[in-house]
Amino acid sequence: MFPRRNRHITPTNAVLIHEKGFNMGPEKYDSFSPKRATNIDGFFAKPAQERPRQPVFHTPAAKPQPAPVKLADMPTRAQPQSVLGSAAVPAARPVASYPLNRGEPRRRRPGEPREMPPKNEGKARKPRSVKRIFKRSMLAVGALVLVGGLWFGFKFYRDISKLTGNSNPLSLLGAFKPSPLQNQDGRVNILVAANSADDPGHNGANLTDSIMVLSLNTKNNTALILSVPRDLWVDIPGVGHAKINDTYPNGGMDALQRVVQDNLGLTIDYQALVNYGAFRDLVNAVGGITITIDSDDPRGIYDPSLDYTTRTCCALAKYPNGSVTLNGKQALNLARARGDAYGSYGYAQSDFTRTLYQRKMLLAAKDKAVQSSVIANPFKVSNLVDAVGNNIKTNLQVDEIETLYTYMKKIDDNKIDSYNINTLMGGNTTMLANYTAPDGESALIPADGVDNFTNIQAQIQKIFTADPVSKEGATTVVLNGTSTPGLALGQETKLTGKGMTVSIGDAPATQATTTIVDNSNGQKPNTLAYLKSQYKATVTTNASLVADYPNADFIVILGQTAVPKASTTNSSQ
Repeated sequence: MFPRRNRHITPTNAVLIHEKGFNMGPEKYDSFSPKRATNIDGFFAKPAQERPRQPVFHTPAAKPQPAPVKLADMPTRAQPQSVLGSAAVPAARPVASYPLNRGEPRRRRPGEPREMPPKNEGKARKPRSVKRIFKRSMLAVGALVLVGGLWFGFKFYRDISKLTGNSNPLSLLGAFKPSPLQNQDGRVNILVAANSADDPGHNGANLTDSIMVLSLNTKNNTALILSVPRDLWVDIPGVGHAKINDTYPNGGMDALQRVVQDNLGLTIDYQALVNYGAFRDLVNAVGGITITIDSDDPRGIYDPSLDYTTRTCCALAKYPNGSVTLNGKQALNLARARGDAYGSYGYAQSDFTRTLYQRKMLLAAKDKAVQSSVIANPFKVSNLVDAVGNNIKTNLQVDEIETLYTYMKKIDDNKIDSYNINTLMGGNTTMLANYTAPDGESALIPADGVDNFTNIQAQIQKIFTADPVSKEGATTVVLNGTSTPGLALGQETKLTGKGMTVSIGDAPATQATTTIVDNSNGQKPNTLAYLKSQYKATVTTNASLVADYPNADFIVILGQTAVPKASTTNSSQ
């Protein structure tokens, strides 16, 4: 029998395999020289002449490439003869062409998946460029700014909704379009009332223990703050006579606005209800405030009342005279302290002293809020908006708040005056008197009697007018130092129209020129300037006249230069 590996090779196929270089599987590396072969007649065939083997080319450029062979042209294995007949022999199948050279890579068989080299194999890794790093960094920063902007926008919307009571998101567009404010000849009056709703654990949390009127003059960028005492005895519609701080719990801010307008003679344009916690949150939002303690007591101020929020320790206020820095908690306690507890000192006017420090703290917070270090810091701005939104309710709309803020930034502290009703007249004159109500509680009424606010209204109009002379409301004595009768009486009407309180009389002696005795200690410069220009007068001193009129701010002695010149007419008769 034939050797196993050659028993299917016929002489014809052997020649074809040798010439074309076909691979027959295990015979891949054979020399293809047939050892023995038989034809179909069983005779020995003459071996085919062996061709010299092709050399192996290792250089890719010099290596011969076999011609591509189509599947249809590929030779088939000869079917071996079998005694069982041709039906038992498998059908012929194509023979794939593979290179004979050992250095040649194996070719992919038909249907075999293509082998792909690993990704980036053999490629040098590119270094990250500065431009690409900068671009990615800017994208990250931009995404962070976008998220932060959305967060701040939501907080702004939420706080404005709380502040104005308007939850319409379209109303926020008004923040970028300021609108005119309601006013009286350029003056905007805002009623501000504060209660202790943040601390409902003590009695009277809803009583408005602090009431102020904030007035802005938009024409000359000035402002004033008028404090209304919480114990003022007034007639509350639907309730009857009671302290003014009891108005809000019985009628809300609208009722309080009506009481203030009716009794003080003011037109209120807007209103704002403030939680006492606003002092704490506003001061913390701006990083603390600094105010000046200027008590008549050399020790400063002290109120040993316990803090309502801690209840176990800490006096509400204990500070020396001079400059002090307060955090939010200290500012809140000082706003509540009125020095009526046993052992207090430095609160000579009790509640009036308290409102004085409240006004100081508001101005100090205003100064810090408009500083660039706060405005340029988004976190401080956010905290500031939170403090306002969480503690204040107002009928101002978003666009009006923007306008109000614009005006407030233009006002310097030296152009903001502070008053309380009791000391409107200045000096030692008081506008209010103590009163015991029918139910036995202590209250304050006008010095002229219950419900008689006529004189108080007149003084308020003086300080609220835009005229600086009327605002000072000086007390002036006019003396006639000439032989012309009625000269001083003629000046009374003119000076009263400028807001002065005027009294007249005769000078002890006549004089040629008009002189002015200034007894105001420089406190009313606008009035002094007006009198000098009106009478072309000089300022002098006169101790005897000051002794005769100790309460006068100015004493005007009319001289011959103040006598009107007689008019002359020509007669043709």
